[in-house]
Amino acid sequence: MKTLTLKPTDLTHNWHLVDLEGQILGRAASKIAVLLLGKGKVISGDHLDNGDFVVVINAAKFKVTGNKLADKTYYSHSGFPGGFREISLEQLKEKDPRKVIEKAVKGMLPKDKHQQTRMRRMKVYSDANHPYAAQLGLNKKEN
Repeated sequence: MKTLTLKPTDLTHNWHLVDLEGQILGRAASKIAVLLLGKGKVISGDHLDNGDFVVVINAAKFKVTGNKLADKTYYSHSGFPGGFREISLEQLKEKDPRKVIEKAVKGMLPKDKHQQTRMRRMKVYSDANHPYAAQLGLNKKEN
């Protein structure tokens, strides 16, 4: 009996559409991370990046539980004196809701050499309009 070893030529990247309208941020981000990792596939290997493409629509319409909208804070530091910045979830959602989704999903991915390529396969849009209808197999309305 031979052990099946996954090769780069065996990889297939499917396309998935995730609508965040009315969904809870953390639960949706964990589902997106599983799709990007390729954990739902029958054949998976950690040494290769066999995850799928994910198109996320309605990113501005997610929900959070409890008082997270006002209490959750994102921190960053530029490395220079006085470079400490903080922004609340509510402010970031108003400024750019796509960044909230990207930060949530990136935090759930492993910190390895594949993280950046996995993040590039996620396409996030604030509304329902996106240019990936052909890849998803959706029929466009013709006028």
